[in-house]
Amino acid sequence: MPFDPATLVYDDRGLIPVVAQDHGSGEVLMLAWMNAEAVARTLSTGRVTYWSRSRGAFWVKGETSGHVQKLVEMRLDCDRDCLLALVEQTGPACHTNRRSCFFTAVRDGGEVEIMAPEA
Repeated sequence: MPFDPATLVYDDRGLIPVVAQDHGSGEVLMLAWMNAEAVARTLSTGRVTYWSRSRGAFWVKGETSGHVQKLVEMRLDCDRDCLLALVEQTGPACHTNRRSCFFTAVRDGGEVEIMAPEA
């Protein structure tokens, strides 16, 4: 059965959340947003393309930083309102130069930084 990005469930802004996960380690790298065109571009190019809500523009991961996400597989959740992008990540995924955007843990009622920026 062919896949059609229009069959996904988008929010009122036409966006769907996407969790990027390292395909080898299973590490959750980041959460971002796509619209139907970003989904289609990602699938056709193999380069993960997001929709930047702040800039109102497409954002090909790694285009300026060199920290590229190559799509290995895209998965849909059961409600078709969230995507999982299994990726091959080059360099850090986070704009703070960390491997993952999830570098702060809540432990014993406080916040703890559990990952330093890469050198």
